[in-house]
Amino acid sequence: MPFGQHGIFCPELTRVSARTSGMPSTFFPAGAEIYAQGDTKGGLYQVEFGAVRIYRLLADGRRQISAFHLAGEIFGLQDGSTHHFFAEAICATAIRVMRTTSLDGDLAGELLPVALRSLVRAQEHLLVLGRQNAIERVAAFLIDICDRQGGLRQIELPMSRADIGDYLGLSIETVSRVFSRLRQKGVIRLPSLRSVEIVKPQALEDLVA
Repeated sequence: MPFGQHGIFCPELTRVSARTSGMPSTFFPAGAEIYAQGDTKGGLYQVEFGAVRIYRLLADGRRQISAFHLAGEIFGLQDGSTHHFFAEAICATAIRVMRTTSLDGDLAGELLPVALRSLVRAQEHLLVLGRQNAIERVAAFLIDICDRQGGLRQIELPMSRADIGDYLGLSIETVSRVFSRLRQKGVIRLPSLRSVEIVKPQALEDLVA
C-alpha cells in the first residue's frame, strides 16, 4: 500500500465535494449517534469536518468497528432500506446528508467510483485483520490513515487507542505497546496522544510488505 494509492484526495471525491458544498450540514458532538443499526436509510452521508466510526455490537456486548470516515469521505453506501451498522461521531463532526431521491444523474454517476473505493478499503481491512502480527496491523492502519490525509508525514488520529483496537481486533494494551515499540525503533514519533509523525515511511511499509 504505497502512500497516496487509495487516499481521499482523488478526482471523484473532489468533484462530489464541490457539488455538495451548498448542501446543509448537521452538527454532531463527540459520541453522538448519527444513525443506529436498523434505522431506515435517509440517504448518503458526507463528513464535512470531524470523523465518524461505523460499528456493530456483537452478541457478547463487544464492539467491532468496521470503518472510520474522515473529512470529505462518504459513508452509508449499502444495500437494503435499513442501516446494518451504527454510525457515531468520534469528535465534533459536521455531516451533509445527500437524499438519494434528489441526486441528479451526473452526481449519482460520480458516486460509483466512490462506492468502489469503499469496497476496496473494506477488502483491505479484511486482509489486515487476517494478519497474525499486531505490528503489521497497526503499521497498515497508520499507512492507510496517512494515505487518506494526503500523504502527510504528521497525521492526526481523531480516534482513541480503544477505537483502533476495536478496528484491528486488538486490545487497547496491545495497540499502546505497538505504538511504543514503533516509537522506540525510530519509525514514528508521538508528538501527542492523537498525533503521529511517520519518521521512516519505508520502514513502516516494509512491515506490511
